[in-house]
Amino acid sequence: MDNIEDIILFQIDRTSKVAKLYSQKEFEKQNVPITTEQWIILKIIQEHKDISQKELADLSLRDPASITRTLDLLEKKSLIARKVTPNNRRQYRLGLTSNGESYIKEHLPRVTAQRKKSIAGLTELEQSQLLTMLRKIQKNLE
Repeated sequence: MDNIEDIILFQIDRTSKVAKLYSQKEFEKQNVPITTEQWIILKIIQEHKDISQKELADLSLRDPASITRTLDLLEKKSLIARKVTPNNRRQYRLGLTSNGESYIKEHLPRVTAQRKKSIAGLTELEQSQLLTMLRKIQKNLE
């Protein structure tokens, strides 16, 4: 039987948790008043203009109820706007407000620095290989 420490999926899960904890601590140290989860949602909305809530849930791998709560918080902070979809009043398209765009622009350097720290010591080739391997594992599990 494999030692749990030697199981790849365990190490992937552990790395994900360590990364989220680190990022959240950095956000708190730097007085960034959102969670890492909220940041991810903002970035997805920025990168996929006029996205639906379902598409956002799919891309972020989060359940619709969790997405709704996060969107409510981001809307209260005036970072996103929901626009009713023509011909379907139950569906919304999501976009960043000008405050949301400014917010990302202001905080992106901090997030970029956090990402750089996470891959310190990895060559570009190793980074590319790691991404390829992680995507293969994801595809295997779909």
